[in-house]
Order: sequence, then structure tokens, then C-alpha cells
Amino acid sequence: MLFPGFETRRIATTETEINLVIGGAGPPLLLLHGFPQTHAMWHRVAAELSRYFTVVASDLRGYGDSGKPPTQPDHSSYSKRAMARDQVEVMGRLGFERFHLAGHDRGGRVAHRLALDHGERVIRLAVLDILPTAHVFAHVDKTVATAYYHWFFLIQPFDLPERLIGADPIYYLHRKLGAWGSNRGVFDPMALKEYERCYANPATIHASCEDYRAAASIDLEHDRADAGRRLACPLLALWGGRNLTGQHYDVLAAWRERAADVHGRPLDCGHYLPEELPDQVLAEFKTFFLA
Repeated sequence: MLFPGFETRRIATTETEINLVIGGAGPPLLLLHGFPQTHAMWHRVAAELSRYFTVVASDLRGYGDSGKPPTQPDHSSYSKRAMARDQVEVMGRLGFERFHLAGHDRGGRVAHRLALDHGERVIRLAVLDILPTAHVFAHVDKTVATAYYHWFFLIQPFDLPERLIGADPIYYLHRKLGAWGSNRGVFDPMALKEYERCYANPATIHASCEDYRAAASIDLEHDRADAGRRLACPLLALWGGRNLTGQHYDVLAAWRERAADVHGRPLDCGHYLPEELPDQVLAEFKTFFLA
């Protein structure tokens, strides 16, 4: 009911299966969610976007109803490279060799890696409320460590975070959704129930920890190998002005180190932009992706 008129699909990739919804007509636009959510986070913007685009909103591997591949000692199963490869295969199976791309939070990190590894596929890229992963790790201070403590909690060895979160996953989920300048009251009750259903799954908790463990290990190796490379596609960066991202960092400067054509601005909200200010996100997306 969150995506009226959209079709739910489950598409097999080389390593897993990806759950998604698809609807609309026009140029393809792939939407990727973040932690601790699912593709449901796009429900307030998907219908309007489908007037202009063929909208694909998918669950990342490990999240929602997508597959949860076995973990590896080096956390490569949940590297952003592997997660990006899933999405490229999904779009290819849907018949889209090139597409627009937008990612929020973890989905933005997957989108960044996808544009690095498969630049020929991405027409335009939007990243919501993130900075490049390597930039964040290189600029950690007390403020960042306090606000983003989960970056360092979730990467602890198995099964410490899994066991602690698993003791009361809905409590932990609600704490995350009410953090980073946002208020849990902004979420649609149906979307919140979807987040609760999916995050209560121990396999999802473990996969999300692996996502963060990969970010602190193999993803940084991949980033170091690509040091100095800049994305060729135009990039839109939007961020919540009430969240640490914009208050603590020069967001556009950070992205201009990694992309040649960068635009963007803060919105007057917290971390969850498409659910807090959907009309403004829609306006920015239409201006950018229809250019």
C-alpha cells in the first residue's frame, strides 16, 4: 500500500536475490535506501517521480526482503562493491543498461561505489545526507564519534553488537529513527511497521553489522585503490541542515574532491530527507534528473 500502482519483483543476481518495487515510465531511476530502513523510505516521493521516470526502489542485500548472503572473514559479502554489483545486475535484468541513481545513507555509499565501478551505467547521481566514507573516517573527532557512535559499535567483532541489539531490536531501531536531527513522529505508521518487521529479523541485524564492518575494512581498501579518481557524472548532494553532516563538514568541498560536477544544498530537516521534506526532495530531484 505504500507504493500504489507499483509492481513488486524479486530478481536473482549472481550472488543473491533483490527485492524491489517498480513503477512509472520514462528514463530509469534507481533509488537505494539506508540504515536501518528498506526501500519503503521512498514511498512519499515514488509516485510523483513515476510520472517522469521508471522508478526502481530496491532493498540492498542484507536489508528488507532481499537475500542475505553468507558472511566472509574479510566482510566482502557486504562490501559496497558487492552491493553495487547486485544493483547493476538488477537494472540489467530489467532492461536498463544506463540509469539515474539516488542513494540515501548506506544506499548513497553503495551508489558512490557503483558510479566508480560502473561509471558507464550512471547518467546522474544524487547522494543524500552522506559524505564519502573515507572522508568521514579521516576526520573523526569527539563530536563525530558521539553522534555516529554506531559506526564504531556495529563494527565490533561478531557477535557483540548482534547480541546486544537482538535483545530489543525495536527499541534500537526507534532510537536510530529518532536520531540525527530527526523525530520518529515524521514516519508514516505503515512505513514504520515495515522497518520494524524487517529489522526484527536477526539475519538483518547481522547483515547490517557486516555492512558497517565492510565500511571500516574492505571498503576503505577499495577507496584507497581509487584515490584520486573523480566521478565523471554530475552529482547532486543534499543533506539535512539539522544533522551533523552539514553542521560539522563542508559537504560540497568533500564531494568536489571526488566528482568533477557537483551541485547541492542543505534542507531544513534531519537525516531522513525523503520522509521529512518529500516535496523539497522531489523538486530537487526533478530539477537535477530532468536537466
